[in-house]
Amino acid sequence: MSRLQFIVASTRPGRVGPAVAAWAAEEARRHGGFDVEVVDLAEVGLPFLDEPGHPSEGAYVHQHTKDWSATVTRGDAYVFVMPMYNGAFTAPLKNAVDFLYHEWQDKPVALVSYTAGPSGGVPAVEMLRPVLTRIGFRAAERSLSIPHVGELTGPDGFDAPAETVKELAGVLAELAQLLDSAPAQA
Repeated sequence: MSRLQFIVASTRPGRVGPAVAAWAAEEARRHGGFDVEVVDLAEVGLPFLDEPGHPSEGAYVHQHTKDWSATVTRGDAYVFVMPMYNGAFTAPLKNAVDFLYHEWQDKPVALVSYTAGPSGGVPAVEMLRPVLTRIGFRAAERSLSIPHVGELTGPDGFDAPAETVKELAGVLAELAQLLDSAPAQA
C-alpha cells in the first residue's frame, strides 16, 4: 500500500495545523487506499538550509538532512497541511522542500490550506504551485482550502463541516489516481 505523508507546515506555538492534519489523516485512513503517516515540521526541527552542496547532488553532510531525506523517502505521496501567513506559504515549508531534490521527483502532492480569515489560504496555494512544479512534484489539481479555521478547531480537535469532508475525499481520490499513474522507477 502506498504511504501518504501529511506534512504539518506550521511550526509556531498555538498552531492548529496538527489538529487539521490529524483529521485529514484519519479521513485518509477511512479512504483505505493509503498507509498514512503524519510528519510535523516542528518536530523535525530543520535549521534553515545549511547544506554546503546543492540538494540535487544528494551529498548530504548533516545528520538532520539525512534524517529528513529518510523520512521523505518513506513517502509515496504527500499532503502539505499549510497555513497562510501574510498571503504566502510558510518559511518552514519552503525550507523543508528546499533541503531535498531527488526525494521529491515525480511524487504526487496535494495541498490543504487554512486561514483564520475568509480566503482559506488560496493565495498561498497559488503561490506554492509553481515552486512544486519546478522541483518536480506532480501536484494534484484539486486542493482543500479551509477558511475561518479557528471557528472549527477546539479542545477536541478539528470539526470539519460535511462539505469540507467531501472536498478532502475528492483530493484523496485524485492523489490515489496520481499514484496509480506514477512513472516507472528506474
